[in-house]
Amino acid sequence: MKVAILAGGLGTRLAEETEIRPKPMVEVGNYPILWHIMKIYSHYGHKEFFIALGYRGEVIKRYFLDYYTLQGSMTIDISTGGVRVHEPHCEDWKVHLIDTGLQTQTGGRIKRLEPWLKDSTFCATYGDGVSNVDIHALVQFHKKQGKIATVTAVRPPARFGELVIENDQVVEFVEKPQVGEGWINGGFMVLEPEIFRYLKDDQSILERDGLEVLAKEGQLAAYRHDGFWQCMDTLRDKRLLESLWQSANAPWKVWK
Repeated sequence: MKVAILAGGLGTRLAEETEIRPKPMVEVGNYPILWHIMKIYSHYGHKEFFIALGYRGEVIKRYFLDYYTLQGSMTIDISTGGVRVHEPHCEDWKVHLIDTGLQTQTGGRIKRLEPWLKDSTFCATYGDGVSNVDIHALVQFHKKQGKIATVTAVRPPARFGELVIENDQVVEFVEKPQVGEGWINGGFMVLEPEIFRYLKDDQSILERDGLEVLAKEGQLAAYRHDGFWQCMDTLRDKRLLESLWQSANAPWKVWK
């Protein structure tokens, strides 16, 4: 199944990292978070990607242009400029890098991908969140529901620790638990081509013009995921993801 990834936003809340690169290229463990997202989908057999570019899209283009060459050892013939790559360790992905405009909204970016995605069900997600969601189970759930769209519903991690108190005594301290106060859209969506009928132009917002309307029409399903999910909105989020990766305890690393 084809996978669309929204990678064109400005990432203003991560300004320390995004002045010179788009948010999907901010690194966790020396790899862009975009790479981590693609590795999740690839693990479940979805290896054709449509990256919706916007802010500093050239950085993402350059990364994939150089990906093959920089993955292994190489020999360079200085006299001719010839390059020979030795045993590159590359993913078997097909990556389509589509310019979708600098000011285009989320729905508009999906709309611009219509020529490539209009013929079959496809996956879609944001370029700044990782999860250990079972993509295979998600797709099967979507097919069973028979709706135009399915979102992965997640409980975001709390910002603060939780105290369990009995008789004025703390009996349990839980550091930043997954809260149970409500479900949010965590991305990792499955969409039918009918979604394009709800997205009119570059100013269409996927969440408002697409998902909200579909919910009112009874055409939006929710796949509830109780496992790990984390977006990278702030520098705090980036540090959390980095610490999990460096501790060899990255829950979203579902691949070998």
